[in-house]
Amino acid sequence: MLKLTYTESSFYLECLTLSLEEWVTQRVILALRVGQSLCIEPSTASFLLPVDLPGVEVLKAEVKRDDTEIIALSACDAEYMEVTLRGSWLLDSSKDAVGVFFTTMSDRAEFFLHKLWQESQACASVMSE
Repeated sequence: MLKLTYTESSFYLECLTLSLEEWVTQRVILALRVGQSLCIEPSTASFLLPVDLPGVEVLKAEVKRDDTEIIALSACDAEYMEVTLRGSWLLDSSKDAVGVFFTTMSDRAEFFLHKLWQESQACASVMSE
């Protein structure tokens, strides 16, 4: 399962070993215990990856092979491609822009996408130094 945590200024991508059902159940139980309302709705989430990262071609092949339409790749410009994922948003309320997006796809596609995102973050931190 992939979990994207969005904040006002950034996001973080995690690859979790829990099943989608286990993770949602845990979140619902926590919300019930602390008296928090939750909103879960189907949606999409997108982020950019540099096209020159090693492994991008492997991800493209995985997307073509995985015919579930959960992940889509599209060119933005010469330097970046957009990754769009279908899944669900979990928000504290339906008006919040801050929340958690979650989706599931083949383990191999999740692994490659997470690895590429980590590499893109490492490249971005080196460039900012």
